[in-house]
Amino acid sequence: MEEDVTGAQLIAAALKAQVAMAAQAVGIKYVGMRNEQAACYAASAIGYLTARPAVCLVVEACRLYSKFSARPSSLQMIPVVVEKAVRSSIYGRPGACYIDIAGDMVNAKIPQSSVRLVSCCPAPPVSQADSREIKKAAGLLGSAQRPLIIIGKAYARAEREIRELVDVTGVPFLPTPMGKGVLPDDHPNCVAAARSRALLQADVIVLLGARLNWILHFGLAPRFSPHVKIIQVDLCAEEFSNNVRAASALLGDLRAVVGQLTETLRSDSWSFPLDSQWWDTLRDKMTANAQISKTLALRSSLPMNYYTVFHHISELLPRDCIIVSEGANTMDIGRTMLLNSLPRHRLDAGTFGTMGVGPGFAIAAAILEQTQRTGQRVVCVEGDSAFGFSGMEVETMCRYKLPIIIIVVNNNGIYSGVDPETWKEMEKMGDMTTIAPPVTLLPEARYEQLVRAFGGTGFLVRTVEELRSALEESLKNTEMPSLLNVLIDPASDRKQQEFPWLTRSNL
Repeated sequence: MEEDVTGAQLIAAALKAQVAMAAQAVGIKYVGMRNEQAACYAASAIGYLTARPAVCLVVEACRLYSKFSARPSSLQMIPVVVEKAVRSSIYGRPGACYIDIAGDMVNAKIPQSSVRLVSCCPAPPVSQADSREIKKAAGLLGSAQRPLIIIGKAYARAEREIRELVDVTGVPFLPTPMGKGVLPDDHPNCVAAARSRALLQADVIVLLGARLNWILHFGLAPRFSPHVKIIQVDLCAEEFSNNVRAASALLGDLRAVVGQLTETLRSDSWSFPLDSQWWDTLRDKMTANAQISKTLALRSSLPMNYYTVFHHISELLPRDCIIVSEGANTMDIGRTMLLNSLPRHRLDAGTFGTMGVGPGFAIAAAILEQTQRTGQRVVCVEGDSAFGFSGMEVETMCRYKLPIIIIVVNNNGIYSGVDPETWKEMEKMGDMTTIAPPVTLLPEARYEQLVRAFGGTGFLVRTVEELRSALEESLKNTEMPSLLNVLIDPASDRKQQEFPWLTRSNL
């Protein structure tokens, strides 16, 4: 007799057929998160790291924010709808898709022979830009006095093509936060240490999959020159000329389009001279900024500051580790001091700027690492406020024995806090709900005890010696999570900015 299958079995089989083809996995793993928000962050990170969607069990509210949504009309149609959702999520501009499965379908049964089988969807089609636009872009770049390449999020896996473009042209480049590592941060053409100067004075900018959103101040003055010419490369036509009109719009797959542009510039024998005034300006600014950061990093006073903490962390982290980061100053300063050498090895708040992404991203990266057996470590660097959003996910990390290293940079607040003695004085003054500054948190909160409660290892860190010792020990621990609660000066801040409008908290 023919065997019946349930709706649940059909869903699992369809997902395995579509999702598990991603070479990184041979089947579907289930990770039970403490919070649906963190689960969504983890699923999005898997999609970014593998270019195939992860599956997240969510509530119906997600439908409103999805690229595609559908409800199978019958059990027979479940494989068809799953294939359509997967195809929609990876074709064109990648995005989340929602499938609504009615409750009565999960346990209902139908004959196996009545199921409509669907093969795995093919890889996304590759499109090239119009050759006339390529020539126009090459002309703009060739006439530039102060050119700059901005590298967007590393989803397109165009690192080989982008490296070739930079090597052929000699143009300085600047990575966006999740574009760090597409080319190594220590590449000689990387001008991240002169970011503000590069953006402000560039006359021609090549946007490689980056968008002129809030991270890039919408491409507007005073962050940019009002006369800057934008060469925009994007897969999504609707993104062209947002905020600033594109002087050249190159529509197509990033890998293909960058290859087109490189070949055209190579055939023209064009490259930007390394002895130009533009390069001299950028190098001078990078040298000056590096010296300021080094001076701050080498301060021996206690409590430590951000720069001291990140300097010593950066000395110990493996070159191939995956760095997850979120927070205010923690994330901003960490972007400049914790370098990335490989693509898709940095996960942070990125475009959406949301708090709480860190633990979910870290769990996703660690689960993937276990599957691929790369031996790469996952290091999650959190501000104390940011950690509070999804901190209970340390139980998830302990439950699945994920050797994630969490570093909480604890300044007792959001941007700034108060020291314990000041806190005690405020408590004597009366009701703290009317006295404590809104941005302050409990001084010297013992976050390391949270991970200990679930079987992980926790360290309370006050000095450079304790920081280095705790991180070295954590890097040796491949069995369970570790958390370093690093107490820093509550008044520690970013280095003085060249322009007051660069301080994001004042925007």
